[in-house]
Formats: sequence, C-alpha cells, structure tokens
Amino acid sequence: MAIEVERLTVRRGGREVLHELSCCVPSGAVTGLLGPSGCGKTTLMRAIVGVQVIASGEVAVLGEPAGSPSLRSRVGYLTQEPSVYGDLTVRENLRFFGRVLGVGAEQIEEVIATVSLDSHADQIVSRLSGGQQARVSLATAMLGNPPVLVLDEPTVGLDPLLRRELWSTFRTLAAAGATLLVSSHVMEEAEHCDNLLLMREGELLASESPTELRRHSGHHDLDQAFLALVEAGVSS
Repeated sequence: MAIEVERLTVRRGGREVLHELSCCVPSGAVTGLLGPSGCGKTTLMRAIVGVQVIASGEVAVLGEPAGSPSLRSRVGYLTQEPSVYGDLTVRENLRFFGRVLGVGAEQIEEVIATVSLDSHADQIVSRLSGGQQARVSLATAMLGNPPVLVLDEPTVGLDPLLRRELWSTFRTLAAAGATLLVSSHVMEEAEHCDNLLLMREGELLASESPTELRRHSGHHDLDQAFLALVEAGVSS
C-alpha cells in the first residue's frame, strides 16, 4: 500500500472532524476520495501530506511517517486554492518550482502541455480564470514525477472536455506506476477511479471499487449507491 491511515483522529477549532478513521490507498492506481463538502476530505489529505496536526493515530506514506523530509520530493500535493504566484507567468512559476525540485526545461514544457496551458504559458497567472489557475497548481504538483499525487478537487471549475482530458492523464500516470488520491464531492467522478474511499461526517463509509459499490448497494447509479450507504448507516 502506498498510503496507510490507522485510527486517525483530528480536531480543528475544538471540534473532532475525523473520528478514528482507518483506510489504505493502493500503489499504482487512482483512488477517489468522495463525499459531501465538509465531510473531512481535505483534513484527511492534509494529514496524508503531513501538514495537519493530528490528535491520535498514524499515517504512513511509502512506508515513512507522513510529513517526513524524505517524502518532500516524492509526494505532489494540489490544494483547493491556487498555490502559485499570481504576479508571475505560468512558465515562470513552473521554472521557479522546477529549480527547487531540480527539474529541467523539457519537463516544464511537458507538464504545461499536459494541463493544456500551452497557449497561456506566458500569461500572468492572476489574469487567468479560476480553472486555469487550478491547472497551473496541478502542473506544479506534477513536476519531478512524484510517485504519489494527492489532488484536492482538481477538476472543480473545469469544463467537461478538460475534466475528461485530466482524468485520462490521471489514468496514464497510474498506468506508469504513480499512486493518485483524488478528492471530489461529485459522485459522477467515481466512474474514473479504480478504488473509492467514501466519507461522511468524518468517518469512512466504504472502501471498494465502483463495481463493488454497485453490487453491494443494488444501485447502478453511483449517486443512488452512495445515498443507500448513508441511509444504511443512519438506520443501523
């Protein structure tokens, strides 16, 4: 397993937001982290990349404690908010982060093309749309070909065509051996994942493939399948 979370508890603002949550993310696959807004997806991702204070439990990434210095170049992290410099161009941002990671010009151009920003590479980031800014942040997370990518809502605000292209890119990265953990609050995106972690109110409802979720819930529509899980949990 690329990521292992054991009995993780996190409190924020005096409130417990993750309740002894345990889960695993397999290597070389696309795992979707799905659930409604506010259920704890971002908090879990922050714990995985080592930037979240935890109350108890353990989080290991590639066999090392989350946040270990040895993981800094091995885990790419995309936050919900753009994490680049607004007063620099797209290419300037990537050159800056590329120097930090020791990445050459060829790969910088590759990731620009991957996120479909070729025609905007020399534009100031602050003048781009919100979706385009998110794609710049995604490009920086991909620099250096990290073996683990933790992507928080990477397709929010993107048009359907670009969403399809990005999911195709995620599949290609996984086929090449990368591990991707991709969060979304849209169950439609579960179709693109090998495995699913379904969350609600700080707890894990299920860890299974889309096919298994359909079989266990008795619903082909994944929205209905998720609702069936929620209702089963409420009634139990």
